[in-house]
Amino acid sequence: MNVFASPEMIRSLTPLSRFDRSPDGRPRVPDDVLGRIAQSSIEQAWKTLGLAGYDHQFEGNWFQTHPGRVLVGRAVTAVFMPFRPDLDDVVIAGSGKPAGERKGDAGQNSWVIDSLLPGDVLVADLYGKIENGTLVGDNLSTTLSRRTGAGAVIEGGIRDYEGVKQIPSLQIFCRGLHPTAIREMSLVGVNIPVRIGGVTVLPGDVVLGKETGVIFIPPHLAEDVATRAEDIRLRDIFSKQRLAEGRYTAFAIDKDWTQDIEDDFRNWKTARG
Repeated sequence: MNVFASPEMIRSLTPLSRFDRSPDGRPRVPDDVLGRIAQSSIEQAWKTLGLAGYDHQFEGNWFQTHPGRVLVGRAVTAVFMPFRPDLDDVVIAGSGKPAGERKGDAGQNSWVIDSLLPGDVLVADLYGKIENGTLVGDNLSTTLSRRTGAGAVIEGGIRDYEGVKQIPSLQIFCRGLHPTAIREMSLVGVNIPVRIGGVTVLPGDVVLGKETGVIFIPPHLAEDVATRAEDIRLRDIFSKQRLAEGRYTAFAIDKDWTQDIEDDFRNWKTARG
């Protein structure tokens, strides 16, 4: 059993993306689009996704290893399950790796981390397990930072937090901290659909994590999110400036704009360059 999905399977899961593909088949949203999305607020991205019919893309209530640091990148998904000896034997046999120790702690958490590329975000479903469900400590987190420059979203725990928080170029959203190491778990799928809280995440989704929480953006909507967020941001700057100048009332700004305000905004934006 090869736990890594084939490029053909990944392409079949993500047919709407117009972008180039990574070697593993995931949609590769360009770096410049990721940079623009990083400037978006969660609310701005959420509104665009909702208008497109994607109503369940946000998950909150996380522990953040580096509060205030934005997490953005392309999802590499992974699913872990409670250890079952016969399944674990099949997983290890199909991996081409040495069996190592038994009981689901044969270093399988490192398999997926060793596959990551710059700009990737590991999105791992450990079914909320924290004790003995710590996907990374400070050593694997160092590797995670070196390989991706981004981080991870973990439906589970981490350990060695005092060391992890010292690692630069890293942000991890997880469910909690525990001193135990990962055990009694098996990696059963990489780059397949996963559930993170109430969200279905596909490989190649754009992950945007901010203090509010994490939103997962389908690749075919990434440019729309970036463009709409930029427009909303400019409108917010314009609104606050005009309110401070006393040109309009809050009532006029908070409702649908009149044509006069729209014309004023366009002229303001042109003058701004």
